[in-house]
Amino acid sequence: MPSDTLHTAVQAAILGLLTGGVYALMASGQTLIFGVLKVVNLAQGALVVLAAYLSYSLFTGLGIDPFLTVLILAPAMFAVGAAVQWLFLRPLHRTDAGQLSLLVTFAVALGIEGVLALIYGGDYRSTQPGYVNRSWTLGGYQIGEVRFAAFLLSLATLGALALLLGRTRFGRAVRATAQNPTAARLLGVEDSRVAALGFGLGAATAAAAGAVYGMVYSFNPNSHYDLISRLLSIVILGGLGSLGGTVVAALAMGVVSALVGALISPVWSDFSFFAVLLAVLLLRPQGLFGARLRGAL
Repeated sequence: MPSDTLHTAVQAAILGLLTGGVYALMASGQTLIFGVLKVVNLAQGALVVLAAYLSYSLFTGLGIDPFLTVLILAPAMFAVGAAVQWLFLRPLHRTDAGQLSLLVTFAVALGIEGVLALIYGGDYRSTQPGYVNRSWTLGGYQIGEVRFAAFLLSLATLGALALLLGRTRFGRAVRATAQNPTAARLLGVEDSRVAALGFGLGAATAAAAGAVYGMVYSFNPNSHYDLISRLLSIVILGGLGSLGGTVVAALAMGVVSALVGALISPVWSDFSFFAVLLAVLLLRPQGLFGARLRGAL
């Protein structure tokens, strides 16, 4: 491989790894919600876009740094997520909840899209703090400040989420509900409360992801369609309900997509998500970590 091609490949891999960290943060909420509720949340992408718009408004209107908006948006989005679960998903009959939840969460996504279009219009926006285009040069490779900071934020948030699930009473209740809801109820776990808190926690991760997403990409109210397709690919590839699998899949997808875009064509970059997903599922239908970690979070 010629040296310039190798340099391009390494640069693309670095970019893909940093981007993959952001995708891991977005998809972690999707995985958590599925683990607790066995619900494929088609509104997760719309929640990320909603958070991106809110972060944009806080930055342009009040001058709050986009990274600091996470401190405001996370509890607000937690409340939104818990309210969505309590109002729209909790009343569903248990035997039909899996199928009906797809329609309900898609309806929520369309509702968020409609409200955003009404308030902001259909034009693309992006959050542009003064440092958004700054980068460091390390060993001849460019590392964007925003993407690197976003990667660190993703690691911190995912680490906090792992500690919450693994070391707290709430986390034990979440894992018990994910593994065996009936047994969890017999042991005194209020599954309806855990479900609302779990959905809220998934929405709170969308707040952090949305603030970053708004700095890295341009977005409009329709952006959630592209996002949800990528997030579903990552969650399925990692193994439904596996938080660790989601992180590995997001990093892998980010790197593959970046390499394809840099070495082949940007046109094929998005398609690479689905090509990798198809290749893996043909060999391992349960995803990379589905058999071992499903339900364990």
